[in-house]
Amino acid sequence: MIDYKGKVALVTGGASGIGEALAKQLSERGAHVIVADKQADLAKEVAARLPHPGLALPCDLSEPDAPAALVKDAFGWKGQLDLICANAGFGRRKKMMEEDFGADAMTLFAVNMFAPFRIAQAYGAGLAGSGARGRLMITGSENSLSLPQAVRRSRLGAYGASKHGVLIMAEWLKEELGGDLMDVHVLMPGAVYTPLISRNLPDPKDLPPDMGVIMPDRCAEIALKGLDLGLFYIPTHAHIGDDIRPRFDGVQDALTQLGLL
Repeated sequence: MIDYKGKVALVTGGASGIGEALAKQLSERGAHVIVADKQADLAKEVAARLPHPGLALPCDLSEPDAPAALVKDAFGWKGQLDLICANAGFGRRKKMMEEDFGADAMTLFAVNMFAPFRIAQAYGAGLAGSGARGRLMITGSENSLSLPQAVRRSRLGAYGASKHGVLIMAEWLKEELGGDLMDVHVLMPGAVYTPLISRNLPDPKDLPPDMGVIMPDRCAEIALKGLDLGLFYIPTHAHIGDDIRPRFDGVQDALTQLGLL
């Protein structure tokens, strides 16, 4: 188990949902936690409620220069930065035949896909030559791996693409680092009871059992266990493995029909 006592952790999207739960559990394990979020007032509230009062930093990660500025401020707090949970993100519902790929869609990709790797670049620059080793966990999604059965009518094409991008870019990042500077992990949550779901179902008791929704605290618990185990892929639901199967089987079938097997 990782000892977080005296360590500094930055959690983006830390004012609610998975990010808030990660901040709380990291603080419970002894970390000094920086809660970064576009919702500045809410971030302050979360930081103040942590077992070890943390620091709130307002940050709009859709701005290209924001990730580097955030990492610089995070390093400046206590002179170290041991863990970054690049968790900020949001969803978008639009049929692919109706997707305009306008400003809103570009913001989706800026926050969900590009910001974590701008953070990684700034983090790597801050660690270089310091002798310190970092740890980066990027929040992807079950949509990083497949088109999950449970969301096939949810019009999540652009969102799914952004989360697919997170996974392959993280795989390239890990490969290119070659074990230097930082450990890289990808959290891949299934359905989690975040504001995206709670807006429509305010009472968790009303959640249909077949949705398989877990609470943010449970997601954070799995995430930190994945870090403890040194896992690169950190899925949160058993069905995620089954959801990958149709893609694998489809490729295998195509290879067979093409006479390549």
